[in-house]
Order: sequence, then C-alpha cells, then structure tokens
Amino acid sequence: MSIRSMSPGTLLAALVCLIFVLVGVFAPMLMPVDPNQQSLLYRLLPPLTPGHPLGTDVLGRDVLARVVAGAQVPLIVASAAVSISVVIGVAIGLLSGYVGGILDDVLMRITDAWLAFPFILLAIVFVAVLGPGLQNVILALVASQWAIYVRLVRGQVLSLREREFVMSARMLGVSNVRIAIQHILPAIWPSVIIVATLEVGVVIVTEASLSFLGLGVAASQPTWGAMLSEGRAYLSSAWWLATIPGIVIVVVVLAINYLGNAIRDVLDPRGTGSKAG
Repeated sequence: MSIRSMSPGTLLAALVCLIFVLVGVFAPMLMPVDPNQQSLLYRLLPPLTPGHPLGTDVLGRDVLARVVAGAQVPLIVASAAVSISVVIGVAIGLLSGYVGGILDDVLMRITDAWLAFPFILLAIVFVAVLGPGLQNVILALVASQWAIYVRLVRGQVLSLREREFVMSARMLGVSNVRIAIQHILPAIWPSVIIVATLEVGVVIVTEASLSFLGLGVAASQPTWGAMLSEGRAYLSSAWWLATIPGIVIVVVVLAINYLGNAIRDVLDPRGTGSKAG
C-alpha cells in the first residue's frame, strides 16, 4: 500500500495512529508540566485558559499533560497484549489444525469454552484476582484474547493442509514441523495481521474500561479510563474532564479500526480471513 494509493480517510487514520504512537513513546518529553502536579488554586480551570490549553481537573492538574501521559498505558498494554496473544494463539491454532485428531478436539473444546465467556468479564475477573497493575492488566487482556487467534489460525490451517503445495512438500519428505513453519505459517500471516490490527482497538477500549472501574494500573499513572471515571461526577460543572479523554479514546479507536479495515482490503480483498474458523 503506497501513500499515493491511500484514500484521504486512510491517510487521516494512519496519521492519527502515528500521532498516538509518537505521543505514547515520547510522552515524558511532550508533557508541558508534571501530570500529577496539584494546585488547588487552579482547580477546574476551563479549556483555553492561558497555560492550560485543555483546562485543569478538580485537583488543579493539567488536563493536557494527563492526556499525553495517558497515551503510554494503552500503547504499552495494546502492544504487549496483542503480541503475546498472537504468539499463543498462532502456536495453539497451528498445532491443533495441523495435527488434528483427539488433540484438535480437546484444544477446540477448551477454546470454545473460553470463548463462551464475555471477554470483558474475563478481563475483570483476572484483574480482580491478580490485583491492579500494568503486568496484571496485560495478563488479563491476553487471557481474554488468545482464543480468538486459535480459532482463526486453526480454520486457516484446515483449509491449507490439503493444498497442493503442502502435499508436494510432504511427498518430498519435508518434516511436519518444517511444513507447518515454512509453508503454512507464512500463508496465514495476512489474516493474523488483519485480526490483530482490529483487536488493538478492542484492547484499548477494554483497558480504558478496567481503568474506569478502578482495576487498571496504579493510581499515580494517568490513564484515559481513569480520567473518564474522575470526570463523570463533574459533567454538569466541568464537562471537559470526561469529554476530552472520551473524545481521545473514540478518535484513536476509530482510526485504528479504519486503518485495520484498509489493511484488510489490501491483504485479504476477498474477506476470506475474516470468515475462517
């Protein structure tokens, strides 16, 4: 996909995603002030106040600094949770689909049972048991996501393991491990990339939901979900406290989903990957 061939909507979505990544990575250098610096003399200042472009919260903390700092957690959580889920899901799905038999039946029944639970409920249960914290949030999101990739990869492998190029490699004496890794795995990566891209938005929303419920990272680390939770009590008097982080979440997630759809159109124009499994 070249830049010239991208539609204006795709370019805008890619730009938003790039800004999100850059802000998350370079947040410490971009924050105008300490996001946790309190000053009750400057509490609840509205947006466009000199020195506070997005206003301040109930403790006098700068909202812009907290929005910038809040980009770090969803970026880290989404990157780690999706990456780990992909590794686990691809490994199990590849094994289940290629080996088949009793192993496939057992793994699929476990996967089906796991998928029967709402993913947000699974995440809440895991964080409630393990306790708040960045690592625990990532583990909770991995626990709620890995089965999606198992189903996807298993379905793709079932459709590929009897194809001509796999049969030819088998007749030439190529080992099953090499066939799975060198022949089947590269063929399923486009579908995995498409789903993983779309799941990034889901993970960001789930992390924000956990933070909103007080089950996210430590309270000292600003997060968009926690800002929403703190601002809901002031919607009538200080609308910007909840509105600004809410808008940021919506814009980022919509941009990621739009970009994911554009990637799907390029890698899988017939939509076969989204229907597998």
